[in-house]
Amino acid sequence: MTEAHAELPGQQSAGPREQPSQRGTKWWTLVAVCLGTFMLLLDITNVNVALPDIQRALHSSFADLQWVVDAYALTLAAFLLTAGSLADMYGRRLLYLVGLGVFTGASMLCGFAVSTLMLELSRALQGIGGAIMFSVSLALLADAFRGRDRGTAFGVWGAVTGLAVAIGPLLGGLLTSLSWRWIFFVNVPIGIAAVVISVTKVTESRAPQASRPDWAGFALFTVALSSLVYGLIESNQRSFTDALVLAAFAVAAVLLIAFVIVERHIAHPMFDLSLFRLPTFTGGAVAAFGISASIFAMLLYLVLYLQDILGYSPLGTGLRLMVISVCILATATVAGRLTERVPVRLLIGPGLILVGVGLLLMRGLSMSSSWTHLIPGMIVGGLGVGLVNPPLASTAVGVVPPQRAGMASGINSTFRQVGIATGIALLGTLFSNKVTTDITARVASLPGLSGQGPQIAAAVKSGQVGRVIRRLPGPARRPVELIVRGAFTSGLDHILLVAAVVALVAGAVSLIAIRGKDFAQQQETRAGQERQTEAR
Repeated sequence: MTEAHAELPGQQSAGPREQPSQRGTKWWTLVAVCLGTFMLLLDITNVNVALPDIQRALHSSFADLQWVVDAYALTLAAFLLTAGSLADMYGRRLLYLVGLGVFTGASMLCGFAVSTLMLELSRALQGIGGAIMFSVSLALLADAFRGRDRGTAFGVWGAVTGLAVAIGPLLGGLLTSLSWRWIFFVNVPIGIAAVVISVTKVTESRAPQASRPDWAGFALFTVALSSLVYGLIESNQRSFTDALVLAAFAVAAVLLIAFVIVERHIAHPMFDLSLFRLPTFTGGAVAAFGISASIFAMLLYLVLYLQDILGYSPLGTGLRLMVISVCILATATVAGRLTERVPVRLLIGPGLILVGVGLLLMRGLSMSSSWTHLIPGMIVGGLGVGLVNPPLASTAVGVVPPQRAGMASGINSTFRQVGIATGIALLGTLFSNKVTTDITARVASLPGLSGQGPQIAAAVKSGQVGRVIRRLPGPARRPVELIVRGAFTSGLDHILLVAAVVALVAGAVSLIAIRGKDFAQQQETRAGQERQTEAR
């Protein structure tokens, strides 16, 4: 990875001065990067709102819904660092164009999907394109801008990312009101516009001494992570003791060990494991994993609750999730300014603790609960996320030399995606098992329905509970409806507790591990390098 990956607002570049040819194109570069980033982040946030409609349209199972989200997160995590290395070798603009083309084409395939498998495979392809775009975006900006303009460019890019996260649920609801397919089709014109601008206006750049991709590490990491997530998702249909599930976990464990061994001995690893010797870097990775595996993984199940149990439309669901988005956006603005004055561990650690408290406040759901029960938790959780996000990005790169900052940032982003993938899979398994157990036990006590518990539980997980209830004898419909609602809220309560524990533990680790002196040492090192350069 190159220094361009690492250069952040406020850092001075040691690279060549801006060329005349770049002056007319740098703002177009910003437009192209912002378009791609907006499209990429929008597809992370707005898909959740459409999942119940996708489930009904494609007759998807609960596990299928998990894979619709996780297929994207897995390929994004797996390809992120490798895509950066390829961009350094072959050209950042070229790879960005490849990423845009893959993402836009995959979005079209998602929109035309006629089966869950086609949608899952298309989402995986989207993740590959997204990984390429995400890994190259900041490098393109860092290469195009110098001095004060660089700070402006990164500020605009940050505002666009905040906007995409904030309006994602609302826009997803609006588009899903037309058809769930439009959440994918909307990417096509945006992608085409970004491609045209990139071809005509963006200047190509490469790394002078790019290292070759670590294909062995890439293969081991991808298969290990896929095996782990497969085992977690499959366990909600089988059990944790099933032979296939245990085999998947064993494969994941063996390959992860092999991955560590390879990364320790290879000349140019995709994961420089020595970075984890820095407590602050490790604390940042734990925080990235924790925030994704807790509140962001929970969004899928909150959407299912709002639509399948409370009966809100996709637009109504998106409007209600805006409570979280608005709080994130409001606090992130303040947190961004505080990073210069307050130690980052006092933002990241307390922010994650607020996320955990917010998830705990969402608990206590019952059959009679309305969505307003979630509001206090949404507010507190959103405020916590807003505190964490701005300083977390700088934590990864703030404690390493500039030439390793690209890898450091990529590892931190990878931990975010791994958190999403494993969090959704684990919470889904716990939720599914809880709902199945509760429904089976309660339905068994109803006259004439003792053997239909598993069928009703399966209907709940596939979004078909309304259809199954309508087929029941009249006197049994209301009791079964109450049982289903009670089991769903009980399952949601269960995983809210688990997600809260994840966030609270990550917050505690961040408070302990992230140290101000690690940043100070790195600043001294950079100052010494600058003095040596001036002396020459």
